[in-house]
Amino acid sequence: MAFSSFLFFFLSFLVFTGSASSIANDPIRTFIVHVQHDAKPSIFPTHENWYESALTSLSADTHSLEIGEGAANYRIIHTYSNVFHGFSAKLSTLDAQKLEDLTGILAVIPEQVRHIQTTRSPEFLGLTSTDSAGLLKESDYGSDLVIGVIDTGIWPERKSFDDRDLSPVPAKWKGECMAGRDFPATSCNRKLIGARYFSSGYEATNGKMNETIEFRSPRDSDGHGTHTASIAAGRYVFPASVLGYARGVAAGMAPKARLAAYKVCWASGCYDADILAAFDAAVADGVHVISLSVGGVVVPYNLDAIAIAAFAATDAGIFVSASAGNGGPGGLTVTNVAPWVTNVGAGTIDRDFPADVKLGNGRIIPGVSIYGGPALAPHRLYPLIYAGSEGSDGYSSSLCLEGSLNPNYVQGKIVLCDRGVNSRAAKGLVVKKAGGMGMIIANGVFDGEGLVADCHVLPATAVGASAGDEIRKYISEASKSKSPPTATILFRGTRLNVRPAPVVASFSARGPNPETPEILKPDVIAPGLNILAAWPDDVGPSGLPWDTRRTEFNILSGTSMACPHVSGLGALLKAAHPGWSPAAIRSALMTTAYTVDNRGEIMLDESTGNSSTVMDFGAGHVHPQKAMDPGLIYDLTSYDYVDFLCNSNYTTKNIQVVTRKYSDCSKAKRAGHVGNLNYPSLSAVFQQYGKHKLSTHFIRTVTNVGDPNSVYNVIVKPPRGMVVTVEPEKLAFRRVGQKHNFLVRVQAEAIKLSPGSSIVKSGSIIWSDGKHEVRSPLVVTMQEPL
Repeated sequence: MAFSSFLFFFLSFLVFTGSASSIANDPIRTFIVHVQHDAKPSIFPTHENWYESALTSLSADTHSLEIGEGAANYRIIHTYSNVFHGFSAKLSTLDAQKLEDLTGILAVIPEQVRHIQTTRSPEFLGLTSTDSAGLLKESDYGSDLVIGVIDTGIWPERKSFDDRDLSPVPAKWKGECMAGRDFPATSCNRKLIGARYFSSGYEATNGKMNETIEFRSPRDSDGHGTHTASIAAGRYVFPASVLGYARGVAAGMAPKARLAAYKVCWASGCYDADILAAFDAAVADGVHVISLSVGGVVVPYNLDAIAIAAFAATDAGIFVSASAGNGGPGGLTVTNVAPWVTNVGAGTIDRDFPADVKLGNGRIIPGVSIYGGPALAPHRLYPLIYAGSEGSDGYSSSLCLEGSLNPNYVQGKIVLCDRGVNSRAAKGLVVKKAGGMGMIIANGVFDGEGLVADCHVLPATAVGASAGDEIRKYISEASKSKSPPTATILFRGTRLNVRPAPVVASFSARGPNPETPEILKPDVIAPGLNILAAWPDDVGPSGLPWDTRRTEFNILSGTSMACPHVSGLGALLKAAHPGWSPAAIRSALMTTAYTVDNRGEIMLDESTGNSSTVMDFGAGHVHPQKAMDPGLIYDLTSYDYVDFLCNSNYTTKNIQVVTRKYSDCSKAKRAGHVGNLNYPSLSAVFQQYGKHKLSTHFIRTVTNVGDPNSVYNVIVKPPRGMVVTVEPEKLAFRRVGQKHNFLVRVQAEAIKLSPGSSIVKSGSIIWSDGKHEVRSPLVVTMQEPL
């Protein structure tokens, strides 16, 4: 039966069948409908006419009408034609299931809601404009590259987005400057060359937006998008600071790169339907890099709208960089894990903002803060209380939640609040409203010792978990003595050249990769703690509606800040090497990354103070100057990813959903296993099952992008207790662009493990020609199944 006839039959069938009561209870939600691009019946002039016809017929279903919204249930939210063919619409679960069974429909995917993951970093990364050579000069600061930032929009008037001395907009640019509330089409210039907003998905779920608090335009009412855009490609701005802190020159990674802002995040989150529409537009517009500081749950790639859209972008030659997520320091927390996406965790830089607590017993406890208002009186100690023992109920008051503090207890005192539930800055506002003089925020056990500097609305500082325990103990003991507990906060301004740095940020999401443990994620880390960047005019630095302070720059932390560092570096590398694929750019960043801090020791994990591991930092911390000349690269094509999905046991249909390509998996499965994707890191997972000896192999291909007539020798650093051999041990290249294969064999002996437990061991494989060191982490996970 022809698809159009079958569709008509199916829709007619819907009208006359089904139980009214069961359908009435069937929730309506947004689905992404992925359609086979060549299945459109010829009677429809466009795909959109075809989709509308289908939904009009669905709307005529009498049972759907009983739900109360009628045809409004089945309106198209967005159509997609670049990342794939299809549309998003509100459907009942029953109708979504029936649609998925039709010929020509590849997938009907439930929408996910994602969330944002919230001036010294160029210098810390070795990107200084005074260098006579190097990545900035070689790439002309990224001048003809376009970075698409999918986020909360942009504040176009900021000096970071000034277009002085920039050449005309690149001739190949096809994007637009979409006008909207407080955002005329003239808001764009030769720097911000495109701006669009996508709100239909958000409004389909939440109803009409509240335009008293949100802009129906690309204008940023949150601050996050402005901040990330200026990290990726902000111009040089001097002087820059926030509340007197972090004074200096602010600059993005690629100061001359062009920006296109795609606003998809609104008050209640970032909806897949809108994110897909932004990707679809960005591919059509002609961006070279997509920066996505947005994340959510991990699902199979064929059900992950971001993975599907990112594949299409990568297939079009666009480098996609995404934040790893802020779920650290626990394991298995990394998101945006598709192997065609460069996944970025967060590290610290060599600058911090100390604000120490001085207790009445003379103890000085280190903390961090950004506070620029009236300070506490010098040489005076204030009464100190723990909110958890002074409020309405122990739990909500310990967290300093709205309305939980009793002003009679809090008035004139410094209040210790526990971290969690509400934002750290919001706790300060609760304390201030209750009459408190200052606040100390103490990490919980899970947060460990990782500290984030916030722009507080009252004198406040943040301390680690062990310090919080010490302060609580002091309060308890002093309360029983003749000397009641007292404290003050000593604000020490900005401190530079901090050691050790970098350190893996406590919040940075960690591996292993929950979807494919054979692909190490995160890929790399980049600066993400206490980063200074541009900020909107109508949002206070704390982000709280009550905060009337205004500042041109702000300091934020998160893998959201790390991601645009790598997006900007991706633009510089693409400008310096126009022929490089997205995989080549990622390979250069990974194989040149470093794992030691500025003391020459393995980077620390901020949450514990112990050495960090490959599960925390992936290949290591990005090193831009070395990435420009990596020597060898591990390249990948879209067909390699198809083989990877075959070996991951995805069905032919599911692979087509992700890649839009028909796949014959028989050859891929004969050729290897899931770990044989030509990735710059190597990860083996051994299920012991009572076996004594375990072994696997990896096949890799490297391409010479260094010098002709170069010879690379292998240096193997095996994981402890394992035997690793590489064949051949020497690779001789006669010309640039030449490829060589090598085989890595890993042999291990079983380890005594309790059922359900695992152990991770790591080493590395380095190819060196005396000038370049091409380093790949080698990770082996031993598991004892339940």
